[in-house]
Amino acid sequence: MRIEAIHATPGYSGFFFDDQRAIKEGAVQDGFTYDGTPVTDGFDEIRQAGETLIVDVELADGSVHRGDCAAVQYSGAGGRDPLFRAAEYAPVVEGPVAEELVGREASEFLANADLLEDGEFDGDRLHTAIRYGVSQALLAAAAHDAGTTRTDVLADELGTEPATEPVPVFGQSGDDRYVNTEKMFVKGVPVLPHGLINSVEKIGEDGETLLEYVEWLTERSQELGPEGYEPRFHIDVYGMIGEIFGAPYDRDEVVDYFGALEDAAAPYPIQIEGPMDVGAREAQIEAMIELREGLADAGVGVDIVADEWCNTFEDVRAFVDRGAADVVQIKTPDLGGIHRSGQAVRYCEGTDTRAYLGGTCNETETSARACSHVALATGAAQVLAKPGMGFDEGYMIVENEMRRAVARRTREQRPTSADEVTADD
Repeated sequence: MRIEAIHATPGYSGFFFDDQRAIKEGAVQDGFTYDGTPVTDGFDEIRQAGETLIVDVELADGSVHRGDCAAVQYSGAGGRDPLFRAAEYAPVVEGPVAEELVGREASEFLANADLLEDGEFDGDRLHTAIRYGVSQALLAAAAHDAGTTRTDVLADELGTEPATEPVPVFGQSGDDRYVNTEKMFVKGVPVLPHGLINSVEKIGEDGETLLEYVEWLTERSQELGPEGYEPRFHIDVYGMIGEIFGAPYDRDEVVDYFGALEDAAAPYPIQIEGPMDVGAREAQIEAMIELREGLADAGVGVDIVADEWCNTFEDVRAFVDRGAADVVQIKTPDLGGIHRSGQAVRYCEGTDTRAYLGGTCNETETSARACSHVALATGAAQVLAKPGMGFDEGYMIVENEMRRAVARRTREQRPTSADEVTADD
């Protein structure tokens, strides 16, 4: 079925854009916003409204299929594409992008998505948000054309066997790291709570505040979690361990701190995202390797998660090839086309690195549902509950989309009575 038209409408995303550099350099929070001057190119304020570009792909049968262009909360940081302004890019989607795609067959998902990956506008590669959102709409259109799920389309294109159960969902608390985490415990969320530890105040001058928080996690999970609940703790520290301890990262002081985190989390596993941010990919890989080797030599079982400077498919490959992390976050908007996230998960297969299909609170319900199908198609180790920072809404969207897709696939694959008779014969 042919693609007839592509439309783009600016809208809002599920959270906000934040100038990470300004925050890490000490911007003072004023209620929900921040006082101070932004330092990252493109920002008018340190915190400003998140934006999305709603993309509609119209097919020859009159059906319309949606994808949402989205960019991460901390746009322009850690080697990512610059701040995404939806109104500026709407003419790009309805112009050059539409010119490339209109008239093509919706069934050719991978070929269509790859066309975007290689496309340029005024000599530059398309912004990752455009590739991300348009590819979601192309995926939905391909599933409609085939009369199947987006999971099945991706599995066929990527050569995978889809998961038969929902992938473990990872809950993100935002700054409300106690109340939102208690919600997660009550619902039995398998991976949690992120914690948003992005300042010295939140981690403590010597890391003591984070240790107290992990101790609270362990105690409260046992009080509130369902019977048999065994969570995995995942905390993003935004490089703050590196800020308070500094290099080298394999020395006793650093390793002992990670050992204390492991003890505080026991009997549950714990993984720390972004332990340091040293400003460039190669230096980040070296620092992560140094830390991992120090932990391994000391027998400390804390897993390390790559985030900063692990943005593109090429970045993921570099971290995996060097063994720089136990887990890599595949930050879906940063990889561009949604198929690239699936390919990045697949790249982790057969290695010692697990794939966390992440993203950002600053996405939309449309992009979150699309990513749920990537998680199922590739069997990722965990998938982020998104969008927003309220937890419940994102968890509902991602978990329910996976359950719905699994149930549909199960119904469609269940043999009919005639099939059973034939098989017996």
